Amino acid sequence: MSAGRRPAPGQVRIIGGNLRNSRLLVPELPGLRPTPARVRETVFNWLAPVIAGARCLDLCAGTGALGIEAYSRGAASVQFVERDAQAAQALRANLARLRLTSAVVTTADATTFLRGAAQAHDLVFLDPPFSLDLWAPLAGQLEAGGWLAAQALIYVESPRAGVPGLPPNWSVHREGQAGEVRFALYRRSLPSRQR
Repeated sequence: MSAGRRPAPGQVRIIGGNLRNSRLLVPELPGLRPTPARVRETVFNWLAPVIAGARCLDLCAGTGALGIEAYSRGAASVQFVERDAQAAQALRANLARLRLTSAVVTTADATTFLRGAAQAHDLVFLDPPFSLDLWAPLAGQLEAGGWLAAQALIYVESPRAGVPGLPPNWSVHREGQAGEVRFALYRRSLPSRQR
């Protein structure tokens, strides 16, 4: 198949790095909305200076395309969290097929997962199901729970119609739109009480 052709339905293509052109099989599940290739390309161009060696958290992972793209481009580790058991199993199968043996997939609700023992991450992908409106609560847990490195970057995908309420110490670094979706990269600074 030529590089310019679209993948078959039920597949997502990794677009860069050492896994470039690898296909991820995507189960047909309600609400599963893989980040489009052109959006991923833009976001990972933004992340190019910092992705190598980064510790990443793919929260509400779905297909895992964002986290796998990060691995492909040199991230040191990716923790995947997905609440749907079928999606999590498909993600594990894709990781095994790609021989990403160090990847960890946790089948859990993101809110519950973030109540656990925290490890600081350099980069977090925050792309919850749009219908659940979880941006503000999950962002609050990430910020308060010790999940973010001092100057972490947080990728947020949300409906174009409204910018989610996020912690005041997260500032927009880059942003874009694709159809009805807004995507943005936020940079965290330490809250004033921690400086």
